[in-house]
Parts: sequence; structure tokens; C-alpha cells
Amino acid sequence: MSIWKLQYPPLDLKIYNKFLVYSRVNPLTVDEMQNFEKGKSITTNADRTLKRSMRRNLQRYKLRRDVLIKLLKKVGFITDKTILSEQGNRTTFETYRLRAKAAEEEISLEELARVLLMINKKRGYKSSRKAKGEEDGSLIDGMEIAKKLYDEDLTPGQLCLQLLESGKKTFPDFYRSDLQDEFDRIWNFQKQFNPQSFCDTAKEEVKGKNKSQTWAILAKYFTWTKEVSVWNENEAKTENQEKEYRLVGLKRTVKGEELKKENYCWRVQALTERLDLEEIAVVLQEINGQISASSGYLGAISDRSKVLYFNHQTVGQYQMAELNKNPNMSLRNMVFYRQDYLDEFNAIWEKQAEFHKELTPELKKGIRDVIIFYQRRLKSQKGLIGFCEFENREIIVEKNGKTQTKIIGCKVIPRSHPLFQEFKIWQTLNNIEVFVGERKRKRKQTNVSSDLFDDTEDVLVTKGRRFLYQEEKEILAKELSIKENLKKAEVLKLLFENPQELDMNFKQIDGNRTGFALFSAYGRMIEKYGYEPLDFKKPADEIINQLKAVFSDLGWNTDLLSIGLDKEGKELEMQPYFRLWHLLYSFEGDNTPAGNGKLIEKIMQLCRVEKEYAIELANISFQDDYGSLSAKAIKKILPYLKEGNQYDVACEYAGYRHSKSSLTKEEIENKALKDKLDILPKNSLRNPVVEKILNQMVNVVNAVIDAYGRPDEIRVELARELKKSAKEREELTKAIAKNTREHDEIRKLLQSEFGMIHVSRNDIIRYKLYEELKENGYKTLYSNQYIPKEKLFSKEIDIEHIIPQARLFDDSLSNKTLEYKAINIEKGNKTAYDFVKDKYGEEGLQEYLNRCETVCNDKKAKLRKLKMQQNDIPDGFIDRDLRNTQYIAKKALSMLKDICRRVVATTGSITDKLREDWQLVDVMKELNLPKYEALGLVERFEDKDGRIIKRIKDWTKRNDHRHHAMDALTVAFTKDVFIQYFNNKNAAWESDCKEHANIIGIKTRYFESGRAVPPMPLGQFRVEAKSHLENLLVSIKAKNKVVTTNVNCIRKKGGISEKHQQTPRGQLHLETIYGSHKQYVTKMEKVNASFDAAKIATVSRQNYRNALLRRLEAFGNDPKKAFTGKNTLEKNPVYLDRAQTMRMPDRVQTVEFEAVYTIRKPIDSNLNVEKVVDAKVRAILEQRLEEYGGDAKKAFVNLDENPIWLNQEKGISIKRVSIRGINNAQSLHVKKDKNGNPILDENGKQIPVDFVNTGNNHHVAIYRKPVLDKKGQVMFDEDGNLMYELDEVVVSFFEAVTRANLGLPIINKDYRRSEGWQFLFSMKQNEYFVFPNEKTGFNPKEIDLLDPDNYAVISPNLFRVQKFSTKNYCFRHHLETDVQERKALLGITYKWQLGLKAIKDIVKVRINHIGQIVSVGEY
Repeated sequence: MSIWKLQYPPLDLKIYNKFLVYSRVNPLTVDEMQNFEKGKSITTNADRTLKRSMRRNLQRYKLRRDVLIKLLKKVGFITDKTILSEQGNRTTFETYRLRAKAAEEEISLEELARVLLMINKKRGYKSSRKAKGEEDGSLIDGMEIAKKLYDEDLTPGQLCLQLLESGKKTFPDFYRSDLQDEFDRIWNFQKQFNPQSFCDTAKEEVKGKNKSQTWAILAKYFTWTKEVSVWNENEAKTENQEKEYRLVGLKRTVKGEELKKENYCWRVQALTERLDLEEIAVVLQEINGQISASSGYLGAISDRSKVLYFNHQTVGQYQMAELNKNPNMSLRNMVFYRQDYLDEFNAIWEKQAEFHKELTPELKKGIRDVIIFYQRRLKSQKGLIGFCEFENREIIVEKNGKTQTKIIGCKVIPRSHPLFQEFKIWQTLNNIEVFVGERKRKRKQTNVSSDLFDDTEDVLVTKGRRFLYQEEKEILAKELSIKENLKKAEVLKLLFENPQELDMNFKQIDGNRTGFALFSAYGRMIEKYGYEPLDFKKPADEIINQLKAVFSDLGWNTDLLSIGLDKEGKELEMQPYFRLWHLLYSFEGDNTPAGNGKLIEKIMQLCRVEKEYAIELANISFQDDYGSLSAKAIKKILPYLKEGNQYDVACEYAGYRHSKSSLTKEEIENKALKDKLDILPKNSLRNPVVEKILNQMVNVVNAVIDAYGRPDEIRVELARELKKSAKEREELTKAIAKNTREHDEIRKLLQSEFGMIHVSRNDIIRYKLYEELKENGYKTLYSNQYIPKEKLFSKEIDIEHIIPQARLFDDSLSNKTLEYKAINIEKGNKTAYDFVKDKYGEEGLQEYLNRCETVCNDKKAKLRKLKMQQNDIPDGFIDRDLRNTQYIAKKALSMLKDICRRVVATTGSITDKLREDWQLVDVMKELNLPKYEALGLVERFEDKDGRIIKRIKDWTKRNDHRHHAMDALTVAFTKDVFIQYFNNKNAAWESDCKEHANIIGIKTRYFESGRAVPPMPLGQFRVEAKSHLENLLVSIKAKNKVVTTNVNCIRKKGGISEKHQQTPRGQLHLETIYGSHKQYVTKMEKVNASFDAAKIATVSRQNYRNALLRRLEAFGNDPKKAFTGKNTLEKNPVYLDRAQTMRMPDRVQTVEFEAVYTIRKPIDSNLNVEKVVDAKVRAILEQRLEEYGGDAKKAFVNLDENPIWLNQEKGISIKRVSIRGINNAQSLHVKKDKNGNPILDENGKQIPVDFVNTGNNHHVAIYRKPVLDKKGQVMFDEDGNLMYELDEVVVSFFEAVTRANLGLPIINKDYRRSEGWQFLFSMKQNEYFVFPNEKTGFNPKEIDLLDPDNYAVISPNLFRVQKFSTKNYCFRHHLETDVQERKALLGITYKWQLGLKAIKDIVKVRINHIGQIVSVGEY
């Protein structure tokens, strides 16, 4: 019998097989070129996807440009010799002028070509209905409102007052510019009465502020004086004195709608009447709150479009007008609607067609619709939608001469589909159980008659619990069809007369989300019309009847209020309810400004409503994920669910097997098993992370089968929690409900007190974090600076990650706090603890810890993170990792059942408990004791028997890869009874539980003193475990592939054309682009063997050069003899004069002309001043540093308040500097002029530009070469044998990819073979080498490395390549997970910065997937 085990997290696979333990580690970063030392968890593809999208956009623009130029040449507008860029003096904005002119006056065809090419560069924003983010604001299609304001000379406030007086309760969206105009008019009018209060400084300060911030700022400026009568006791009379008053807020006597109306009355009066400053403050606060809420990227686009409309301008005319005002204005982020550009194109074309007959309608269509504004529809993603688990089958197809398995069948439907929502509700209803107390309960009478209860007593009375009756389910189904959810109390109250005495197994029942979204929109529509809003606490029938009455009165389509899901095919799809859902779900956007113009038109037609009400429906967003079943399967199952059957029974009645993996014993025994697992085809799972780890699992499993045969049993550890007790489940539900309530309360508070209309999740988190600081007086934890309320939502305050996300992907609330932006930037990627310690010292650190204890007294998780140092950061998974882990484990289970009849799943929680009970953690501690002793982390104490006990401080199992094997060992001995016991442990305390007797029996037989009984006597088990762990060799996946051959299939009219291309398997170069210039670089160098004639020529002083050349010539031009050994300048000086009185120093200044690769960097505390290229700037920075005692943290902060002046008279300060970047770089492009022609240097060669660091090295090839004397002849030793030495060739990944694309060998084993060079081996990251050990006398060349019996002596000397550069190699012990350099462990757990001599006796080995050495030497 063989037992082996696979364990996830996805960073490792572990195998336990016939008492041979191995560990296979699989790095799972999607982008494998990330620095090995960063040790990050699974990275996301977002950054790579963004950059790829940018490259594609640039490529598409260039393609459009090339096609446009080709067409313009073809029709004769331009020729090959036409210069399309500005030429000559004062022509910077010439094309902009032509573009503005073309809409009204004649220009030549050549000039028109330049204008068209400019329009082609930027085509405008095309809205996608499903792609808008809250942070961008929202598009405003308020042109009709803007026209009304313009035509009737109204302000937004005046229009809102009119709407309120006519009975309307909601207002339209306004352009930000209209709101700003109203603000300015009121400000300027009131300024004549209070010029000091309404000063320009105050106006500038409130600009862009929200409601609460506006009030706080106005309170500083809005002051006034009044004469008051004061009794003068000395003179015994009343005197009049002036008293100063400030804003304190008005006590309002009205509420609700009346309060809103009063605010708008003041707002209108403020335009023409003098108001009290308290009233004006309310008005300005309201307007500024609206402006702040309407801001954002998309709102700015809407405003610009409005300006174009009212000024009767094209985009080009608007931009030219702005440039005339300010020639330095940046147009980069001045974005307009796509429609605005189309309007401009049409205007220009129509005007120029009056003068040029060549501008035909056909040519216009070709240029406008086919080239400039062509945008293909997004590729259909239907192929990514999964197949129904019931309605699918596999077929064999032939493709490219190969047979493949293909799945065909019905696709799953969206979760928002009305059919799925109904299905989900009934699935839940059939699982609801009601529990009853001691006294008899009577079921609430319903209108539904049933013969079932005529002569039968309610089961609740007789047995104390039951499932819902059919009519009860139907009542709930009706209510849930239009409601978001029903709480437990609501359900019990609805169904029973005595709900307070009952309970049920669901805290909340989710309703029909699609129905709730639609009915909520209906409610907003009728409220906008002036009807009473919907109250979803009322019964569903009342709500529907209310809507029917209103819809009938208004002539709206009442069929939108219901749907018959029992209808088939077209009958179902043609129902207005279904058509509305499908329209809203599938619509992706159009070319109208707001991206939903056509959608609104279709809604108006379908629902028979006006535009302003159709907009409410158009703004609905449904959940966009999918279920697991098709519409066909649901239609078959749903009728049986509605009859009251459980899901598995309903599936059986419908002809489906609920779980294909749940086979009978007979089926399992007769199942045909595969000999091996098949590799998953590329992109078969749509998740590359899951696909990669599962294929690694396949490799491991197949290697095990090859070595030991097919396994009898497999155990897989799943990433899911144990079953919780009823109390724990209730607490979890309460916590979720409490959190939801808190968020709702905060949302209302932010809307009322801070004037925020659209409250985002980030706003709620920010406020919660602010309230956490209450115990510290609303001061930040790091810098202890006070945060005023008005600054809370400003850009000065950041939501800061306590442990940076670059180090731990933890985005939970317990890893966040508030801090000032400047401090956050300074903190960088340090943990909070390390940052405070570095910045404020030990005293400041203690004060910080005291603050943390005060603030986080009841938040243990946050307190732990606030105290966490970098070294303490755990390997913990981010949520994405956990989800991937669950997905992987479930998929792994189904795959493994193809080769093994018994596959058992366990959980990490069970493994942890058994590992502790069986003292395997102590075994790991014993194995790691020498390492911790070297670190000084072992304390010794005497026990009661006088024995010296050693105890490791700060122990963690995760710094040794063998902890995976230890877990594998534990899982291999995890009996089914242990899984059953721990999953139902709570049953031992509940005597009425059906599992109680069974769990008590397991506890009695398999547990002693509360601990699980080990598989053999504990002492023997520990010895066996330790022995196998000592013999373990960890297998780590090395990166061997450089490129992947991809086949791009392009469908054309003539068929399919295939394009084969090599795709690099990683990043070719780092992102940073460097500049380059040549300069003289001076260095002080010691005279040594490198000072040959060429080197001496770089010495700056002539008399030094002459003296050194004389010495060199005296020793036959051999610098080694002339300047080393007994002839060093200290031992045998070089004199500069004949009298030998002037002695030459041993260090001389050299000057070389070299290329310097530079990059711009901001001046901050991390700046290395010595690397600053400009000598003058460097001197200024050095002087500044000297003024602050060399403390860069003080010298280079707050540069806005304390600038570093380059020229103070002209007000020029230094904020960014050019510094030397890298020594070697690769050019990406050549220098070109503005017309795209290469610029040549004085030698007629192209000038390289845009230099990049080619990133990580791919490999280093080690060679043995003959030793040559100074004449270039080979040298022999005393025995007449050729003398050899080692040399290397380092190959970057960039170069390796180039070699692969050229068909050359990536590792050149014939390099300089003709000169006697012999290839020995190559080194790549994660490849293995066995080192000799002088202390133990171990020599890898003297033992059989392929013999498993030698693994115990090999393991301490087995190292993997961690990183390398030129003659600098770093190795890490194969068991180590930690990549930090600790001097105490040098040579034990890592070998650092080794040179060629140190690797001359190492031996390269290859370890397979199951930890066996399978080859020695290069492979």
C-alpha cells in the first residue's frame, strides 16, 4: 500500500509515499521575472494587462495613421515628399490654427491632411456603460437641463425651487460649470455688503471643498460685529459696545421637505438680496457640496462638451482659444466626447467640401467610418462561459491532424437571469427548518387552503421542528420575488402567530436581486413623478398593486411588474419583464455622450415612459457573474423544487445525477482508471494560476506512478474551515449584520454632516479608521499629528497600509490606518514598527507602542500588525490566494479520482491539531536547533529534575521547506475518524445531536488525555519522522524555458492563416527608461596590476603618467611585476625627480570619458547625492546636507515650505535631479527628428536612445581556459601539465531570447573552443549544486550522488542558485525559505558573493519532481 498526499496553498506540493518523504516547491508568480528575493504571493495580471493594453492602443493608432497616410497619398492630398509636421519659426501651434480655421474658412488639401492626421491622434472618450468607476464620477447627459437654464436665465437653485413648488421630490443632474456659475454670482453679489468676509482668499480656499470643509473654512472668514447693551457697574449705567460674532450654525425649526425648500429659497434670495451670513453659509455649503459631488474625470468631460455647445465651437477651436490665452497650457488631459470629435470632423468636411470637389461623400465615409473613428466591437466572451454541469458531453474532434476532446452542450446562464433567481429562492426555501420550544405553537392561518392539515396535528407541536409547508414556501416566494432579502424575524412573523418563540436555520433568506433592482427603480420613478415612495416592508401584493395603479394612471406598461417563468422559448423571452432584464444586462454602450442614449430610447419604447424616468432604469446594474446550470436544466429541475423536493431529489426526478463524483461502491470498484494523468491543455481553465499548479501536480503524480506504481489512496488538503457550531454560525451572522448596519449609519452620517451625495466604500472605511483614532484624540498613530474633521476627506490624508501591500497582500481593515500623505510617502515599503523606530528612535517607538495599545486595545489583529517588524511578516495568503486554493483543491480532487479509487479530503485545521498532538513540531525544532543556536536565539533553563532544557525563541516552522513534508506526513496518517471527529467536535457537547454517540465513541477509542493517538508509539514515531525528514531533498521548479512558440490564427476570406512567433516567457527589460550622455569621470584609484599603458594614459597629472610609464617599461610592460608584490608603491616608491625627494602617492586621479545612463529622481531622504550628475546641483545639495548635519531626513523634506534654490532671485528651486543610473544598458530606439527620420552623429552612425536595464540574468556559463603568460602563451605547472583557470560568460534574459529567436543555442558550449576553452556547467536560478565541506571532509566527487542512501550527507551541502551577476554568485540552502542575509548563518544556510575560485569543486545535480537526484553534471 502506498499513500501520498498533495497539499495546497499553491506554493507547494508534498508527497508521502512508502515512508519516503519528498517536497516539491512550485513558485507560482504569474510573472516569473519578479525578483526572487521578494517572496511575494501570487501576483495579479492587472499591471501587465494595463501595459499590454497601452501598447495595443499605440499600435492601433499607428496602424490607423499609416492607413490614413496611404489613402491621402492615393487621392493626391499629399505626396511622399510632403512634410506633415510644423516647420520653421513660430509654427508650434500651426496645425492647431489650421484645425480651428478649417471649420469656418478654406484651407488647402495638404493642410486638411495635417488636420485629419491630428484628429486621428485623439478620437475622444467613448463611454462604455459597464466600465464606469465611482472614482471617475459620472457622465452627465444634462444638455436639456443646461438649455433650460440658458433659455430661461435660471440658476440650478432657481430651477430646483420651481420643481419643489410643483410637487417634485427629486432633481436633475447639473453640469459642474452651471453650479460654479451660481456660486460665483451669489459670492459676487454678497461681496458688496461684506467685502472682508467675501475676500478672494476665502473664495480660493473653499474651491473644490466638500460640504463640511466649506463650513469649516467659511467659519474663519465669516465674522461680524453688533452693538449690544452692556451694564457698566463702575458707572452704574448701560453702555453700547460692539461684540464680534462667528458662525455657530442656525437652529432650524423646520424639517424634511420644508427644510429643503427653505434652503432653496435662501439660495434664490441670495442672488438679489442681502442675507445673514449664517444663511449665506448654508447656501454656499449646499452649492459647494453639489460641485464637489459632481467632480471627477467624466464630469469634466461633460462640462467641456457643454461649453462647446453653447459657444458654438469645435474641439479644435476650443483648444486654440485656450492656447491663445495661455501658450503653456497642457492639452494632454483635455478629453472630449467621441461625439464632439465626430461633430468637428463633419463640420470641417462640410465646410471644405464647398471649396474642394475632391471631398466626396464616399471619401468622407472611408476616412471617417473606416479609418479614423472605426472601432470594432469587443470580441465576444461567450467562449469563456462555462458549460452546464448537467447538459454537456464530450466529443472527439480532429484539428490540425490531431484528435482532441471537446465539450459541447448548453452554456450556464447569468445569476441575474429571472429563471436563476427563482431557482435560487426555491432551492433555499426547501432547506429551511423551523424549530419550536416547549409549548405548542399554532401555525398562522393563511388564505391558502390545504387538506393536509384538516385532521393532522402540526409536526412543530409533536416533534419540535419541521421544514416549511408548501403554502408557507409559496408565501415567502411571493415576498422574495421583489425584495432583496427577508430576515429571520420577518419570516417568522409573516408565517406564525408566535414568532418570538420560534427559530429557524437561516438568519436571512436572499431574495430575487433582479426583481428588487427593477422594483427599486420603479419606486424611484414614481417618487420622481410625485407619488408616495415604495415601502418594501409592506407585503409584496400591496407593493405590486400600488405600482399597478400608478403605472395605469400614467400609461406605463404594467406587464413589467410580473413574469411567467413556466413559459417556453420565445413566449418567455417576449415578456416585457424578461425583455427589460435582457436589455439592461446585455447593453454595452453606444456613441452617445453618456453611452446609454440608445438604451434609453429602447426603454422608453418598451416601457412607455418618458426619458427622465427611463434614465432610472438605464442606471440599473445587475451582478455580472454566472451560475452553474443552463436554462434548459433549470427548467427541468424547477418544477420539482416548487413541489417541495430537496435539490438532489429534484435533480434525480429531472433525470440528472446531483453529484457525478458521488458514485456507489459498485461504481467505484468498476470504474476504469487511467494509467497516468493528462496535462491540462493551455487556457482550458481560463485561470493561468490554477492551470499551472495543476499541471505541476500532474507532473508530480506521474513521477510517483513511474517510481512506485499507481497509488491506492490519495489525501488532499483543502483550504476550507471546519464546520462551525450553531452558536458560532449565529455569531458570524450577527457580525455581518452589525457591519452592514454600521456602514448604513456611516453612509447616512456622511451624507448629512459632510454633504457627500455618493458615498463610496472607501469613504466609509476612511471614516471608520478616523473613529478608531478617537482614543488618541484623533491623532495619527505614526506621527501623532491631529487630523481636523475638515481634512479627513482631503488629499492630505491617506489610507495607509500598516504592512505595505508590497510585502503582504493584506487589504483588510486590520491592516489600515490614517496618516498624513507626506508621512506615508516617507514610510515607503517599511512596516509601521520599522518606520517609527527608524524615524523617531527608541523613545518615539515606545510612545508609538503606547498609542497603539490605547487605540487597539480590543483589536488584537491590528495591534499585532502595528507591532510587526519586517522579519515577522508571515507567509499568509491574500483572499485571492485562498480562493485559488479552493478552486485548485476541488479541481485536483476530480482529476485525481481518474487514477485512484479512494481520494480523501482533509483540512489545514485538522492537520495543525494532529501535528501538535503527535509532537512533529518538536521534531522540526530539533532539526533546526543548530541554526537557531548560531543566531543566538536559543535560551537554556533547568527543569525541576535538573536537566538543561533548550528552547528556541521566535520559532516559526515556515523558514524550513521540510514543514511541507511534515504536513504531508501528518495528513498521510490522518484517519477518517479524525476528520469525522474534528468536523463534528461540537456534537460531543450536544447530547441530542444525532452524531453524539458516534463522536463519543471515536473520542474514547482514538484519543488519550485529549490528544489524538499517534499511528505508532510516540517515541518511535518521532524517531522515524526525524529520520525521513533528515534524508529529504527539496525539489524546486527551475526556470528553463526562454520562449514559447505561439500560433496566431487569423481568419481571412481565403481561409485561416497561421503566424508562428516566439513569445518571451518573462520581462525582457525593466520598465525604467534611462537617458544617456558622455562625460569625464574622475576617480581616485590605487596603482595596481590593472595599470597597463592604456590605464596609465588616463592619469590626470602628466608627471605621474611619465613616472608610471618609466616604471612599466623597466619591467617589460608587465603591470603585474611593475606594481604588485615587492614593487608596490609603498615598498618600492616611484620618484618624480632625479634627487628622489618627491615621492609619488600610491593613489592617483584618473579621468575617463564614459557613457553615463541617467534617470530623473525626486529629492528625498533616499537620494544618493554622490550620484547627481550636474556638478553645480550636486554642490548645492551637499551644502544643504551639511547645514542639517548630514541628516537627509531633515535636509530633504518639506521642499515646498523650505525649498532648495538654484536661483532664488528668479524663484527657481530644485525638486528633481538627474542621477547616474546603471552601468550597462540596452538601447531600444534610435534618435529621430520630428519627421521620423534617424539623426546621425558626426561619424554617420545612428544615435541610440531610450536605454533600459535588461533585467535579470538568465544564466552564467562556466568555462575552464588555459592560463596565458604576458606574451599570450599557455603556461605549464611544475609537472609539465597545462595550467587552467575558470572564466565565465553571463547571459541576460534579453540576450537569451535573442539567441532563441535566431535559432542559436541559448547556452553556448562551444564558446572559444578553438582557444582551448572547455565548457563545464551553467548556472540558472534555482538549479542545484553540491558543495564540498572542509569541516566535515565531505567531497561530492568521492561519493555516489545518485544513491538515495547518501541523501542524509548530501542534504547539508546541497544549495540552490539564488541569484548571480558577474563573478558574484549567491546560493541558498535547499531547505531554506528565508532569503535574508544573517552573518551568523553565512556558510550554513547561504553562501554569499562567491567568486570563480569558490565554485571550482562544486557539482551540479538535477532533482526530479519527487526529490530524487536523477543526473549529475550539466543536463
